[in-house]
Amino acid sequence: MEAQAPAVGPWLYRCFTCRNNVALHDDVISTDFRGYHGRAYLFYRAMNITTGPNEDKQFVTGQYTVADVFCNECNETLGWKYVHASEEEQKYKEGKIILEKAKIVKENW
Repeated sequence: MEAQAPAVGPWLYRCFTCRNNVALHDDVISTDFRGYHGRAYLFYRAMNITTGPNEDKQFVTGQYTVADVFCNECNETLGWKYVHASEEEQKYKEGKIILEKAKIVKENW
């Protein structure tokens, strides 16, 4: 039996629907978030996405202005971007991206 070559390249997250690259594992801030469909990851940034209009939402941790995040290839909703946090202790989330675990798959792991 021939040994498999190790994966080459960065660890990626891809859109579950079309497999478009949407984030790098190196950009994960936390894997301890909740999305609309269960577990979610907080990222410094994402790629190959578009954002919807800003909306005010009340979450468990406070009031936020967020914009839904979509795959720019298939338009699947992947999560949201924190635009503004009303609570001072939540300001670190501003500009960061939530991607729901149910909407992404790992690549090159």
